[in-house]
Parts: sequence; C-alpha cells; structure tokens
Amino acid sequence: MNTAPFSQLQVFLAVARLRSFSGAARELGVSTAAVSQTVRQLEGQLRVVLLTRTTRSVSLTDAGRRLVEGAGPALGQALTALAEVSAQPGEAVGRVRLSVPTAAVPYLITPVLPVFRQRHPRVEVEVVVEERFVDIVAEGYDAGVRLSEAIERDMVQVRLTDAFRFVVVGSPDYLARHGTPQRPEDLLNHECITFRMRTSGALYAWELERGRRNWRVAVRGGVVTNASHLTVPLVEQGMGLAYVFEPSVAEQLRTGRLQRVLEAYAPTVPGFFLYYPSRAQRSTPLRLFVEVARELSVKAL
Repeated sequence: MNTAPFSQLQVFLAVARLRSFSGAARELGVSTAAVSQTVRQLEGQLRVVLLTRTTRSVSLTDAGRRLVEGAGPALGQALTALAEVSAQPGEAVGRVRLSVPTAAVPYLITPVLPVFRQRHPRVEVEVVVEERFVDIVAEGYDAGVRLSEAIERDMVQVRLTDAFRFVVVGSPDYLARHGTPQRPEDLLNHECITFRMRTSGALYAWELERGRRNWRVAVRGGVVTNASHLTVPLVEQGMGLAYVFEPSVAEQLRTGRLQRVLEAYAPTVPGFFLYYPSRAQRSTPLRLFVEVARELSVKAL
C-alpha cells in the first residue's frame, strides 16, 4: 500500500488550516521547503491546484476547499482512532480546536475548560480567540462559538447562554459633559468608540430597534479599534459612548461606573451558541466537550 498520499494530506491540511507554509513547517517540525515540496507533489498526483500562493498570503482554491471539507474530518477521526488504541478503557484521547470570540470567553472557556481538562486530561484543547467570522470546516476547527444569527443553518447548535441585549453605555462624566442622546439619530452628534470589522475592514454600524422599526447608525468617533476588550475601559474613562452586550458590563452598570442610554432601543439577541458540522458528532473528544459545555455553560446572564 502506498502511504505517501496520507502523509502528504496531513501536510496539506496543516497548511490549509494555518494559511501558512512556514506555520505548518513549525507545527510539523520540518522545513518550509519540505512542506512546499510535499504540497506540490500532492497537487501533481491529483492534477489540480489546491492552494493559491502569493508573497503575502495562502488561500484555498475550490478544489482545495473541497479536499479540506471531505478529507479533513475523516483524517482527524483516523488520527484520533490511532491515539485511542493506546488509551485505557473508557479514557478519551485526541484534540478539540475551537474558534471563540472574545465576548464569549467567560461563558465557554472560563467555566468549561478547567472541568473538561480535569475529566479528560489526554484531550488537548486549542482555543483561538478571534472576532472575524470563520469557516470552521475549511480552517480546520472542530467547533466554534457565535451568536445564533451568524451560524450557518446546516450546523448543529448548542445553547451556551440565555438571550441578552446589546446596549449603548457611557460614563456619568461623559454624559454630564455632552448630554444624553434621546433618539438613535442623536448618536451622530456624540463621540462613539467604533469597531472595525476584521473581515471587511468596514466600521460596524450600531443596530437599534423599537417595535417594528430598526436603525443602523453609522456612528463615528476619534477612537477606532478591532479589539472589543479595549472598549469598556475607554468608556469608563469618559472617552465616549460604546455599543456592548449587556452582560459584559453588568458590574459597571451595578456600581454606576457606566449608565445605559437609549435603553428603549436596545435589541435582544438569542445568545451565544456552540456550533459544529453534523458529521463531526462522531468525534469522541468533541462529543465530550459538548457534554461539559451543556452542563456548565452560564445560562443565566
């Protein structure tokens, strides 16, 4: 049996997941040249181009994407099966790779990960914290966490939190100096800390609603960031208004360090969900992680 395509596939999937030949080389413990040659050999055998390479980026072709979607989960299951041979009866081994936004970390990583690792010490968990929308299949993730409206319909969803609101907040000092907006349009006259989307590069327009009417307000301000965790400390210092999900500022609201504005216009979203492709349910490490997430995730916000 020729096992070369199996090892070549491992190398290709590492490049596809990391979007980097050098990154794959570091992970696999080989040279970048060896990784590049292996991928070229696989492309030659298949007679298709799997990766588009430029001096700055690596991306999947349509053929490469189809190979990742078809072979990635199967290879992962094969590697897990090989690892399970050396496991004790009832012991889980393997790996779970997760894509998680910063705001969801307190509801998945903080309560779930310590207990999961204690119960299943031979399952490695990799958590990638990022704000962009991720194709978890194409990029080699086992599961992700997002708001439900951002999840594709063919994914299995596991609720992690109850529904919550997005609210506009400001410090008492800022509101005393600049006044309190009464309507969504008033935000255009205020200093707002804005968020730049990492995927599109566009500034996020604040979404508000009241009854059946909806607003998308293209706010502006002197501070723009793509890191959501920077926003609240800046608002507390009176630098402007911010649009945040309410549980993330519960303590600041309770103590009066921040105040809600335009509360009648605050939209409610269904909450955070763990999601994964249906075929991934056969992965024992992921199934066990889902069980712990169901048990321990913070439902009451």
